[in-house]
Amino acid sequence: MFDLKPTTALGEENARIDVVGAFTISENSNCSLASLAACKGQEETVAGAIESALGIDLPGPGGCVTKDDHRVWWSGPGQWMIEADHDTHPLLAGEVKEIVRDAGAVTEQTDGWCRFDIEGASPEALFERLCAVDILGLATDTATRTSIHHIGCFLIREEARFNVIGPRSSAGSLHGALAEVAAGLP
Repeated sequence: MFDLKPTTALGEENARIDVVGAFTISENSNCSLASLAACKGQEETVAGAIESALGIDLPGPGGCVTKDDHRVWWSGPGQWMIEADHDTHPLLAGEVKEIVRDAGAVTEQTDGWCRFDIEGASPEALFERLCAVDILGLATDTATRTSIHHIGCFLIREEARFNVIGPRSSAGSLHGALAEVAAGLP
């Protein structure tokens, strides 16, 4: 019989935390993710169901809303990503499907993505070098899709940090790019 045990996106038993120069780059492996797409003509039904169940108004372009233990960001017309702590919501996609029923299509995304949280005195300087986003113009609680080191990612700005959510299959390359640029900054 196999003795399998889960690993983080970087292949370790525990989430990795690196202090590189003035920045802390933390792998966050406690994320459940689900994508939600409203079926044709069902956006209002989906929005009402999510608002009723989670107390969250689905955000529009660039929007990111956090309430209690859920975070939702816009990923395209009629589409959103929903995030929650994996410890308390290991079956998030199933939970979301129960909420929206046949009005929306929900897919499990948890193991397809990795998340890095970046904190430091001036994380804007890091992202000015990593992606083509107006970082100084990116308001708190907003999300955007961008390319970091040729990897398609979501970039979310919180009050005191940035979250980078990228494909799990590129976790090592993404982490390497973040660390390399951070090491080159004063």
